[in-house]
Amino acid sequence: MEQKENRVVLRGTVAGAAEFSHRVHGIDFYRFPLAVPRLSGREDLVNILLSPGEAPLPQPGDYLEVTGQVRSFNNRSGVGNRLIITVLARSVVPGQGDPCNQVLLTGTLCKDPVLRRTPLGRDICDLLLAVNRKYRRADYLPCITWGRLALSCAQLRTGDSLALEGRLQSRTYLKTIGDQTQERTAFEISVSALELLDQEGEEEGPDDEPL
Repeated sequence: MEQKENRVVLRGTVAGAAEFSHRVHGIDFYRFPLAVPRLSGREDLVNILLSPGEAPLPQPGDYLEVTGQVRSFNNRSGVGNRLIITVLARSVVPGQGDPCNQVLLTGTLCKDPVLRRTPLGRDICDLLLAVNRKYRRADYLPCITWGRLALSCAQLRTGDSLALEGRLQSRTYLKTIGDQTQERTAFEISVSALELLDQEGEEEGPDDEPL
């Protein structure tokens, strides 16, 4: 597996107008939704952060290729999701070819995995991966594995270093607050391949079975 600490490539259609998000060190950032189809026919709706200095603001209906990094933000306002997941765009160009949703991450588990089972009996394992970035900061990214891979991941422990490949998926759910029910969207990396690394970030030897 190619190892990249934090890299995402998306090809999809702009699903809404770009809106101002925030300003950092005098640089304005805008946010827009990108719809990326799955093979099943469903779509993942991913929030993209873009500085217009790096590329013009896209228009609804544009088909784009976005390359960047998955970022997390802890929402302390008490409104909406607690953990906000976005893609910080490094490159935005006109899309060529089929839709794409590829995420490559290298990081460290920051809590023990949680193994559970769907009502239909399918095994799922939830992981929380800390992915380092500059200035001693990190992004905390929820990941999910399925089936046999989920059973293997349940044996991992806090502090294990991992390299993984997957896709950034969105899903809606209902949350009840008082007497009101709100529809919210959660984001997670659906993992297709995963490797356990040693503490120096290299793959373990051939006697160690990769996850």
